[in-house]
Amino acid sequence: MLHLLILAVCVLRSQAASLVNTTGAMDEEGVCHCSVALPDNTFPADRLEILEISNKDLSISVQNEITKIQSYKATLTGYLQKLTNLTRRVEVMEMGGISYTELDFELLKLEIKEMETLVVKLRESFDGSNTLIDALYVEVHNISVMVSQLESYDKNNVLAVRREIAALRKKLEDCQKNQESPVSPPINYGTCSHGGIVNISKPFVVQLNWLGFPYKFGGWGKDSYSGANQDMHWVAPLNTDGRMMNTLRFYPTYDNLLLYKGATEKVLTRTLAYNNYDYSNCGQGGGIIMFNNSLIYNCYNTRDICKLNVDTNGVERKTLTDATFNNRFSYASSIWQDIDLASDEDGLWVIYSTEQNSGNIVISKVNPLTLTVEKTWQTSQYKPGATNAFMVCGVLYATRTLSTRKEEIFYMYDTKTNQEGQISIILDKMMENVQSLTYNPNDHKLYMYNDGYLVTYTLAFKSLPNPA
Repeated sequence: MLHLLILAVCVLRSQAASLVNTTGAMDEEGVCHCSVALPDNTFPADRLEILEISNKDLSISVQNEITKIQSYKATLTGYLQKLTNLTRRVEVMEMGGISYTELDFELLKLEIKEMETLVVKLRESFDGSNTLIDALYVEVHNISVMVSQLESYDKNNVLAVRREIAALRKKLEDCQKNQESPVSPPINYGTCSHGGIVNISKPFVVQLNWLGFPYKFGGWGKDSYSGANQDMHWVAPLNTDGRMMNTLRFYPTYDNLLLYKGATEKVLTRTLAYNNYDYSNCGQGGGIIMFNNSLIYNCYNTRDICKLNVDTNGVERKTLTDATFNNRFSYASSIWQDIDLASDEDGLWVIYSTEQNSGNIVISKVNPLTLTVEKTWQTSQYKPGATNAFMVCGVLYATRTLSTRKEEIFYMYDTKTNQEGQISIILDKMMENVQSLTYNPNDHKLYMYNDGYLVTYTLAFKSLPNPA
């Protein structure tokens, strides 16, 4: 009750405080009468609550901004310290106070001196003059001069010299290995006076085919007929779908091949009336070979073998009986190569498959004049299980993929003994897929069409024992 009275008094005082200049009147009995108007508005508590919430949110935002400023300050302090350190390092370099560069030059001089001594020893170990050793000696001398020049005007640039020295050191090591290893007797090209393939060189990349990188499929090489002119090179990129050979080039020399000039270009498609075309003389797949001035290949969309005379442009053809075609049993990494032409010291061959042999490789000896099959061998190697194949001295060698950068010669079949077996000779490759692989008995090299690049390998053969 007391609380209610206090509340009433507070309300009345509050209301009284709001009265201003109130007027009244006195009645006949002397009683004063006046009217009081109380305000009808209530206290705005809801607005006060909104104001308090807004004030709280504003305080939080201000605190967040203060935190960000403190973080930015710490970051800027770190960058300022790094900049100060970098400035000091630059000042030291400008004043020539870096001692490790001088040590590097002293080390370079020592390494060059060691190589000069080694070259002199190599020169003394050979009877007479050796062109390779003399060239190495000149290179070492040039490097020594280069170091002296760099030391005189640029003490901070030794990286290029170090690369040159590393390359020279590798050459010297190779010379030592070659000197220590026994020299194989020379082999007569075009003969089979050896015991088969025992090793293969690193790939030598000649260049990209003249049509460019999109033309990943095709073939290339030289005339593989024993004793043929070895100056001319042919390049036959297939269409980008990897099927049709329509345009090819013949380069008169190796230099012309490198410079993409002086080529004779042949187009195999024939134009008919009413904008129709005849593709019957075009090739199919990368199983192409040049033999005795004729380009021999699988005729487009058939099981026929075509022979294009390079001089007359005349085309002869012969059906390869029972051969599968149109991508039935092609190689693993090269489509449309059901029929693969090859050549070696013994002549012209064709590598293919038949339904009767369940897709396994079939080898046939072909008469180069008539294109007729003279003899056939059936193997147990599934053709799509190999990436490519070639012939050397009547022996079939098949390859398979080990990785994107390594290939393996893993299978062989000797047509003279009818014996087949497993071998392992590793080939490095520049690109992943092998589109064609042919052997030339005139230089003992393999010619690979490797995802559009023209690549060669040199084969090493096992020496036969000297007769007693």
